[in-house]
Amino acid sequence: MRFLSVALLFALVVAPALHATSARAEPTEITVRVLGKDSKFVGTSMGGVQITLRDAQTGEVLAKGVTAGGTGDTELLMHKDRGRRAQLSDDSAAKFSATLDLDTPRLIKAEAYGPLGQLQGVGHASSTQWVVPGKDVTGGDGWVLELPGFVVDVLSPPAHVRIPAGTSSVPVEANVVMMCGCPIEPDGLWDADAYEVKALIRHDGEPAGEVALSYAGETSQFKGEVPVDGPGVYEVTVFAYDPANGNTGLDRTTFIAKGEE
Repeated sequence: MRFLSVALLFALVVAPALHATSARAEPTEITVRVLGKDSKFVGTSMGGVQITLRDAQTGEVLAKGVTAGGTGDTELLMHKDRGRRAQLSDDSAAKFSATLDLDTPRLIKAEAYGPLGQLQGVGHASSTQWVVPGKDVTGGDGWVLELPGFVVDVLSPPAHVRIPAGTSSVPVEANVVMMCGCPIEPDGLWDADAYEVKALIRHDGEPAGEVALSYAGETSQFKGEVPVDGPGVYEVTVFAYDPANGNTGLDRTTFIAKGEE
């Protein structure tokens, strides 16, 4: 009986402890940065980007947080002669860092959703890679995800505004920036003349043409006139498009043209 009691004690207590020691988790740091397509890092000035690290095979969420910091060094990021192995980030570049306790190699999926400060311009990006316990993913730029799009913010007309009867056109104004919040202007690093900014119009649910918006004289500001062809509900979708790389973003508004009383 005494022998059985010792054996049972070993089975219930000692053996699991030995197993736990052999499979002890190792802290493994992962740094994730989000780079706007053809622009800079997306950080605090745009509300940050939500990052989720999960096991790609089980779906288990391992860490979650928001990128914080600046947009990074313009010279490092936008230099025309930048080499393919050049490091893009410096200490100011926004990031999210997490330390995972891993006891076995895991296929991890990093997901980015943002910018959180401009939800009409939100995008989603993800990628997967193997991470081995104790082998940090922090060197160079860390784990970089690219977030495509422009952030387009229709400033006028406000949604659901009612336009007096007889109005022939309605001014449309929009603010357009890169995903990092970087400014757009003629002959600038992000050249307003290189982008197509237009308003797509629907009148009572039917297509009613499009109107080009031109640079309004202030950084990132664009404007145009939407013709009013009778009473009804007008839906206006303002988009920005870069023909050089397909980058696209948009925002929407509506207005109601009143009929004659």
